[in-house]
Amino acid sequence: MFIAIAMTVILLLLLAAVRDLRTREIPDWISVLIGVVAVVSSLLGWLGLSIVWVLAGGVVGLAIASALFRFAKLGGGDGKLIIALAMLVGPVGILIVLFGMAITGGVLSLIAMLRGQRDYAYVPAIAAGFVGYVGFVHFLV
Repeated sequence: MFIAIAMTVILLLLLAAVRDLRTREIPDWISVLIGVVAVVSSLLGWLGLSIVWVLAGGVVGLAIASALFRFAKLGGGDGKLIIALAMLVGPVGILIVLFGMAITGGVLSLIAMLRGQRDYAYVPAIAAGFVGYVGFVHFLV
């Protein structure tokens, strides 16, 4: 069931990335749907995380997203997406997502600098971090 959940979320992240690249906005319904997938999957026993860990992930995600919004000037839509993913992967899993996100975000930042852009779409980095998490959890653990 993990693969089905991951593929659903990756599809949603791809939709968010396309929208972010085009308009620099992320629809709220994507973050909400990922959060709903996390809660429902947990309650049905498909996620491998109890509802307590899902909620703890949401709290950790909120703290991280708030700090990134405040100090790193990350957008609100990006922050909501990080919170939803933190609910899905839990408080420890979000650290793996953030690691991949930071590496990809650094590459995107260099590309933006070379192109003379001051801002750029960050959802591709968030999506890459989640894909890295899926690969790490499913294939290495």
